[in-house]
Amino acid sequence: MREFFTSQFGVSITFSVMVIGALLGITTYCIYFERKIAGWVQDRYGPNRVGPAGIFQLVADGIKMVFKEDIIPGHVDKVLFLAAPAIIIIVSFIGFAAIPWGGQWELDGHLVNIQVANPDIGLLYILGVASMAIYGLVLGGYSSNNKYSLFGSLRATAQMLSYEIPLGLCILVVVLTLGTLRLEHIALAQTGYWFGIIPQWNVFLHPVPFVILLITSLAESNRTPFDLPEAEQELVCGYHTEYTALKFGMFFLGEYAHMITASALISVLFLGGWHFPWIPWAQPEATSFFAVLVKIGVLGGKVVFFIFLMMWLRWTLPRFRWDQLMRVAWKGLIPITLALFILTAVLVYFGLERSIWTLVGNVVIVAGALLIAGSFGREVTGRTTNLPPIPSGPFSPGVGGVGASA
Repeated sequence: MREFFTSQFGVSITFSVMVIGALLGITTYCIYFERKIAGWVQDRYGPNRVGPAGIFQLVADGIKMVFKEDIIPGHVDKVLFLAAPAIIIIVSFIGFAAIPWGGQWELDGHLVNIQVANPDIGLLYILGVASMAIYGLVLGGYSSNNKYSLFGSLRATAQMLSYEIPLGLCILVVVLTLGTLRLEHIALAQTGYWFGIIPQWNVFLHPVPFVILLITSLAESNRTPFDLPEAEQELVCGYHTEYTALKFGMFFLGEYAHMITASALISVLFLGGWHFPWIPWAQPEATSFFAVLVKIGVLGGKVVFFIFLMMWLRWTLPRFRWDQLMRVAWKGLIPITLALFILTAVLVYFGLERSIWTLVGNVVIVAGALLIAGSFGREVTGRTTNLPPIPSGPFSPGVGGVGASA
């Protein structure tokens, strides 16, 4: 029995149970923190009645949701209707498996990885699992036999397919730079220092892909300003309009779990994962149990920062129009990320992928995109302001017309 728990397989099984339990608790309390951050942004208290600082408000809400009537409308496709929230929650809770949460731990004289699985295609696994979430949204909207739900699922499909392209290209930039798909190797490659001071995190080398990956993660999670699939003003909550009680809550839990996995992925790809400069226990050579706890805490702190940022943006930015959302992807993010991918490929060919030229190329591409966008905006403004004069006549607005005042 001892050999089982000290082996990599035993550690992975034990750690997966612990992480799933932690995710269940964190995702539920993300709703509480969302309401608290909303109160902070809007200069009000937020939940403050049930328990100290309202910390038991979510318990009360959970009890209410459990005992609410579970309605399945008669006009829905029952099998698909029940399968949709199950797909959402399962997909959201298996994406964390390839995340390296705490580096390596020296256990009984050998090193084990603090992650559930470390396949050679860890990044492809996360991308494949994340892309499966769209099936839950599509089935939820289609099986509801409700036009608002169907419109929401169609929007979700178009949005997620569009924003997966720049998301994948940003990840490919990191893969080309470091030459590996294993997330633990990507984190380990960022543990050095430039000039002995600046950590070799990819955010300093590729700031533009970092920002674009954050934006596309918001779109993939259907977070504001990309929450068009569930726009309450237009679609009455969209693809989950017909859902109630726990099935309705499963959609929210899946969304927050996806936020956690996306935040952890961004932290590993661009912020060094569990690494933090000048802390001896957050270095690759530190393999004690206390060092593992510190590394998990470092990565957890980065995840909390990104979750807070996503919640802050929800109560700060207005929602895009649908045409604006698609234009941002196809005319903005995709051309920029294609240029970044080509730049990285050229630098890799000349062996300059981790040099100052990478940062210079990022700046040049963004400057060129801004110049093109500015010139295009001036052309559009010129066409719209130089309109022909409004014709006058008995049925035209203005003097002597129908719209003229008496």
